[in-house]
Amino acid sequence: MKILIITGELASNLVKEASLKSDHDVQIHVVKTPIAAFLTPKRIIAELRTLPASEIETLDMILTPGLIRKDVSSITDEMGVPAYKGSTDAADLDIVLEMVDKLDLSTKKSADKLIEEEQRRRALKYIADFENDHENIKKLLKKPGNILVGDLPVGEDFPMRVLAEIANAPTLSPEELLKRAEYFVKSGANMVDIGMIAGENMSSKIPAMVSFLKDNLDVALSIDTLQAEEILVAVDSGVDMVLSLDHGNYPEVLPELKHKKIPVVILPTDYRRGWIPETINQRVESLIDLKGKCKGVQVIADPILDPVNSKSIVDSIIACQKFKENPEGDCPIFFGVGNVTELLDVDSVGVNALLSGISMELGASILFTPEESGKTLGSVKELAISSQMMFLAKMRGSIAKDLGINLLVFKDKRRGETIPEDVDVPEIEAGFEYKFKQDPAGSFKISVEAGRIRAVHYLKMQPKVAIYGETAWEIYHEIINRKLVSRIEHAAYLGQELQKAEDALKLGKNYVQDFPLFERFMEY
Repeated sequence: MKILIITGELASNLVKEASLKSDHDVQIHVVKTPIAAFLTPKRIIAELRTLPASEIETLDMILTPGLIRKDVSSITDEMGVPAYKGSTDAADLDIVLEMVDKLDLSTKKSADKLIEEEQRRRALKYIADFENDHENIKKLLKKPGNILVGDLPVGEDFPMRVLAEIANAPTLSPEELLKRAEYFVKSGANMVDIGMIAGENMSSKIPAMVSFLKDNLDVALSIDTLQAEEILVAVDSGVDMVLSLDHGNYPEVLPELKHKKIPVVILPTDYRRGWIPETINQRVESLIDLKGKCKGVQVIADPILDPVNSKSIVDSIIACQKFKENPEGDCPIFFGVGNVTELLDVDSVGVNALLSGISMELGASILFTPEESGKTLGSVKELAISSQMMFLAKMRGSIAKDLGINLLVFKDKRRGETIPEDVDVPEIEAGFEYKFKQDPAGSFKISVEAGRIRAVHYLKMQPKVAIYGETAWEIYHEIINRKLVSRIEHAAYLGQELQKAEDALKLGKNYVQDFPLFERFMEY
């Protein structure tokens, strides 16, 4: 295929490097302008008309810079050669040229975005096809270690399932309970857990909670308690799974679990006696012992993942591995990711992804988390995505990279090369101190609430109108249309604050007007 790439002067070297890696016949036309993104379809057509018509006729495709804002279909209309947008970054052109035969290129959308979308589409289709292959699922469920929790297949041969805990569920109103559960399901949870209150018997509230959630959700439901009475009431109310049983409470509830055929998470502890295993071998032996006592019930083993430097997160991971390697370890493994994320002052996204990868290598089946602190907000979604990533990596036999699905939130996958424009103009160091002057059109109080940005307009200290929107763009255009701002410095200030509010909304961060959204990293 003969391809002509249009570019500007600053990016030309990168474009040439990419062209040399391609198997296609790639020609390059450098327009005399520093920044390729400033080109327009009209300017490109004018440039192409300077080339010999015989040369244009031999072309199979024209690739323009991906950052061009306008639709480039007019180039095709004028030149008679299919023209499409290339990548936004010249450094990604080699990938575009490698996949150009497989891509449905666009005149409106950059090629690298199309590559990402196509990879994502294929990845999600692979997972959906697996989940919908009912004959294969039936076969896999016959293998030791694979079970059903409600209607959900759980085990090492399936994607890791995300169990989201509604902490302190009995203290919530029915509306709050359902809202929390629906949020988790929307975030990607495969199961929802009713978290009870340690040390209190709230069994009287369980039937209503279970019934209400069952009527409104289409996912498996579990109960999180060690109290025998609460477990028995929950089982009678129709929960799909119980967590947890240990050596202290199992005798009282085991007969009913057998009768109802409810899967149960087992712990290597005896909390009634205040006993917790101290060594790796104690954890493994205790779990194997309890598993043997629970014959007739499908169990999920929880070796208890320790927080960093509480006892030893490493020991708990090794215990999980040793249990799985034991001949008696042929059951699903429960991985309490929230034990780590809630007790570590680090953004949860990377921690969740790494622990998901470790969990996959250990052969674990259930990833468990609440979202009880601001730093772990979004953990359910992060685990749902990382579970998909690890399943794809496992099935493809690859590392968890270039899968079509990723958890890159704060950083870009590729570090684009910044090419400074060489301009002969005076250079000024910013830092002018501006003396505040009140805008006669009024002022604004900006906040983030209920998933939207709120800007309240005040005139002479009195609120006049509240403007709501999900983006800064929506709100500042409404402000401009209503002529609620008259000073240019006030308009600039509003744009800055509204964008901060939008970023806070996207990232789940707290927004406080006039305060920075992020603190600088400590400088050494």
